[in-house]
Amino acid sequence: MTFEPALPLDELRRTRSSIKWRRFDEDVLPMSVAEMDWGIAPEITAVLTDALAKGDTGYLDNPGPLAPAFADFALTSWGWLVDPGWVHLATDVTVGVVEALRLEVPRTGGRVVITPPVYNPFYEMVGETGAEIVEVPLDEASGWSLDLAGLEAAFASGVDAMVLCHPQNPTGRVHSRAALEELARIAAAHDVLIVSDEVHAPLTHPGTEFAPFAPIAAAAGARSATVTSASKGWNLAGAKCAVVVAADSRTAAQLQGLPEELAARTSILGLHANIAAFANPYWRDAAVRQIVANTRLLERELAAHAPSVRLVRPNAGYLVWLDFRDTALGDDPATPLRELGRVAFNAGPSFGAPGRGFVRANLACDPSTVVEAVARIARTLELVAEESAAPAAR
Repeated sequence: MTFEPALPLDELRRTRSSIKWRRFDEDVLPMSVAEMDWGIAPEITAVLTDALAKGDTGYLDNPGPLAPAFADFALTSWGWLVDPGWVHLATDVTVGVVEALRLEVPRTGGRVVITPPVYNPFYEMVGETGAEIVEVPLDEASGWSLDLAGLEAAFASGVDAMVLCHPQNPTGRVHSRAALEELARIAAAHDVLIVSDEVHAPLTHPGTEFAPFAPIAAAAGARSATVTSASKGWNLAGAKCAVVVAADSRTAAQLQGLPEELAARTSILGLHANIAAFANPYWRDAAVRQIVANTRLLERELAAHAPSVRLVRPNAGYLVWLDFRDTALGDDPATPLRELGRVAFNAGPSFGAPGRGFVRANLACDPSTVVEAVARIARTLELVAEESAAPAAR
């Protein structure tokens, strides 16, 4: 079976009820919420239809067949040898991260490192544990890479854990193996637990190596847990199922303390969907090809119509980081782009202070949507320029 193109915008607005299609007025082009404008793989549809027909909609208490399904996928995709007994269920990736942190972070006085600009819910997720957030910003000059010297200094100051975003959101950058090896070394030296959010890993672009952090951590003697899902790679965000995977025996023992209700709150339909997704990578592969094509199209359209806007080229995922700092749109360009241009992006400052002057855009869409988005960006820049020129003319 072939990969289906994105649905027309009017059909998406009519048939979908998620916040991406209900949050804004109908004349606003939605390119913010991280879900795809495509359908889902037919194998997943078949599995879910069968489960519903059988009334298989009850509770879960363990990952069951999802554990070996994920282990097979990890081995085939990245050479990562996963012990199925070290795989646990979580409602979604964010819940998995929070619950893994709770097992490590003390109720009072805890400290957790994050690396802005970073997935904005990380701030709330760390807050749920009661921990203090320690920010170690990415190094923009070296391509939005980890600031390893800054991380070592933070770890030495006394922290309990770090939440690693790998591949990175919002920049779409994959951390290098060398950087991950150094991170594992300093984490082991300071006994800091690394909780790695790797949900965008299945969408790594061709020509880029994705190195799972778990085997690197284990080799260095570091403690780590990976939280991931098929949710981003196969458009299953609402299916509510993720896995939390231990990298080492100490973390495996620690994860035995995850709440029993964590599995029960996971969707059995999501479990079936994840198993089907990991067994059928062809749909994901086609999605990645379209994402890469859309990224190249966006680059061309910006160069032609809005050259003051720069794109940080991603090498994983369908989210792109757009730099508006050479425009007149200010620290939060998403606001004038939405109010004047009627196109919705994620506000850069919500990803932390280094996000000022940026927006995050979603390219899991039809190419025509990319072209229209750039036209609206260009029009916004024109309107702001006209407003700025008007006082001088008077």
